[in-house]
Amino acid sequence: MSERWKGTVNLDIRDSVPDWEPYLQPQAPVDAPNVLMIVWDDVGYGAMDVFGGPIKTPTMQRIADMGIRYSNFHTTALCSPTRSCLLTGRNATSNNMACITEASTGFPGISARIPFENGFISEVLNDRGWNTYAIGKWHLTPGEETDMSSWKGRWPLGRGFERYYGFLGGETNQWYPDIVYDNHPIDQPYRPDEGYHFSRDIADRAIEFVRDAKMIAPEKPWFMYFCPGCAHAPHHVFKEWADRYRGRFDMGYEKIREQILDNQKKMGLLPENTGLSPINPHGEPATTGRDGQPWPSLDFVPPWDSLNEDEKRLFVRMAEVYAGFVTYTDAQIGRVLDYLDESGQLENTIIVVVSDNGASAEGGPSGSFNENKFLNNIPDTVEANLPHIDELGGPGAYNHYCTGWAWAFDTPFPYWKRFAGYEGGTADMCLIAWPRGISARGEVRHQYVHAVDIVPTLYDLLGIEPPKVLKGYTQSPIEGESIKAGFDDPDAPGRETQFYAMLGQRAIYHRGWLATTVHPPLSGWGNYAHDVWELYDLKEDRAQIQNLADEKNDVLEFLKGLWFYYAGIYQGMPLDDRNPLEIYLTPRPQPASPRTRYIYYPGAAEVPEPVAVNIRGRSYGIAAGAVIDGPEAQGVLFAHGGVGGGHSLYIADGRLHYVYNWLGDAIQKISSSSTVPAGRHVFTVEFVKDGGDPDTRSAVGTLALYIDMEKVGEGRIRTQPGSFSLTGDGLCVGRDSGSPVSPDYSAPFAFTGGTIDRVVLDVSGEYYIDHEKEVAAWIMRD
Repeated sequence: MSERWKGTVNLDIRDSVPDWEPYLQPQAPVDAPNVLMIVWDDVGYGAMDVFGGPIKTPTMQRIADMGIRYSNFHTTALCSPTRSCLLTGRNATSNNMACITEASTGFPGISARIPFENGFISEVLNDRGWNTYAIGKWHLTPGEETDMSSWKGRWPLGRGFERYYGFLGGETNQWYPDIVYDNHPIDQPYRPDEGYHFSRDIADRAIEFVRDAKMIAPEKPWFMYFCPGCAHAPHHVFKEWADRYRGRFDMGYEKIREQILDNQKKMGLLPENTGLSPINPHGEPATTGRDGQPWPSLDFVPPWDSLNEDEKRLFVRMAEVYAGFVTYTDAQIGRVLDYLDESGQLENTIIVVVSDNGASAEGGPSGSFNENKFLNNIPDTVEANLPHIDELGGPGAYNHYCTGWAWAFDTPFPYWKRFAGYEGGTADMCLIAWPRGISARGEVRHQYVHAVDIVPTLYDLLGIEPPKVLKGYTQSPIEGESIKAGFDDPDAPGRETQFYAMLGQRAIYHRGWLATTVHPPLSGWGNYAHDVWELYDLKEDRAQIQNLADEKNDVLEFLKGLWFYYAGIYQGMPLDDRNPLEIYLTPRPQPASPRTRYIYYPGAAEVPEPVAVNIRGRSYGIAAGAVIDGPEAQGVLFAHGGVGGGHSLYIADGRLHYVYNWLGDAIQKISSSSTVPAGRHVFTVEFVKDGGDPDTRSAVGTLALYIDMEKVGEGRIRTQPGSFSLTGDGLCVGRDSGSPVSPDYSAPFAFTGGTIDRVVLDVSGEYYIDHEKEVAAWIMRD
């Protein structure tokens, strides 16, 4: 009971007096507002027209016209860390979220386990009488806890949300998403050839969730955390939306930056004296670490005039696809706002719109037809991408634009996502509107604001005092500050100090000054004690053009000490600048003891890659036991991964096939020389590693295909050094997890014309013995 019971109990209920008060649901204050928090993904400061960019977003403009634009809003430079700030009001490292959830390590500050002492706003509002909904990208659950066997305490429903519809990881295929509904995975409701796109789907679901509750309790407020996968890679969109931007980017990324900055000044977002940060401001790629370590090849922008016509044509199309993706998603969000308006809810809804970090440069200097190469630490090339120019954005692509567009969409700042010491990584769009409660319309505010300030601002607007104890956990102090005073007073003070640590880079903001280290993220440079520090006066130099470290050495030394002070308070160490492959391959806790033999069954939930069998860099075997009814049998026996990389064993056209999709570049297919007979069989794949590719760290070897004990195919293949995807495209029996691994078919391909008993994977290196046992045990079984 939350309240003392005040009724009267006698022997007879007729003589007793009830008291319902202690048993009632929490009740929000009368006429309490709804809250809609929209979190875009990888949208740079200068991408959308609402911040001076070339991409049309009428819905974002509609929100800006209803409220306030913040010209000096900041994030952490990476998605999971920022999202943890947006939901708790604490700093990323205080939330144990120094990096993305897939990069967890066993240290405070970087374990990817947000403490329950750092309560979510969803938990607080749910206890105060708000309905709470999370929709779209989550990315706040450790990758090793995203399977159906795991404890769900760090899933959305475990952190105060009553309903959830979206994907748990960092990205998903927008045509074939990895959807979780509440606490279980589901298939998408319809297919791309029927008009499916994830952005459309989540808009439908947002309207449904609110409508479901409003039919029953019209006065009950709600909090919705709405997070499209846009504009994180893969950049997927219908061709007609990309074609709307034909010719818009032909001038190239250097020229378009000039237009964007001019727009930003006219809109009052930036001072007239703001300049454009130079291309490759540290002389990349020639810059090296103290011991000669190379600047990461990923983080370099080739000058537009140095490109040939094919390169320009490819890069322009990449930007068109990205822009179409953003505009299409903006239109879907517009449908949600239209519903709120038509249902009379928009007037009393607080709307907060942000991006989680700067524009992404994970496509590298050449862009990428398959962004998964970044996760495998394999550079992409124009030569590999150009033949796929007409496929960009479609179901067969997993594309990402080049670094030049990341730089342009972060105009006027240097660098991009992952760079925590530069405005291109941390300065982001922010819109706040509340038609009933905020009088400002279409105004701009220039106070320094950080993602940690959003939660305390919402509490302030809602009249809520954060609880000292939440669900039995004594709460840590909220580290953000309310910015409500600035709604009415443009001269209200902003945030005074903000701490940054990300992927080996360090920075500290204090009273207009920013000190940062010249230490590119994911560089492997190490030697942090020898880092060179820079100093910028952001009051006069938002674009970080003039390094004042020598002139203002006393200021710099003070800020360096301040960084270490806050690193101690906020758990900002150890620093980690390893490359993506090294980070991904770090051993992490698993839900079961290590083993060499894995058994999977049809009809089961998809198995996420972090907890699935690991075949990277080793010999392996796959044995699928099945009953074949006749020649009409077809479909997937086993699949792991998707269009960005993976492997699949399947039957098509009467034959057995195995495909290993090496990062989309090499579709290595081995087919049986004979047809698949009817009856009870074991279909076996045996890969024997006998070497490696030093350039890509891929394993190479011979793969044999068997039907029962007869070898029916053989060939040479190479296997990926790293993941098939960041978080999606898991392991399935009897179907694909989403986008198909094999190019032989264009949609999820379920097995028909027979039944699958199970699939066994062996990674012991002694699979020949197991192979014989498996065949004998299955075929001879009654």
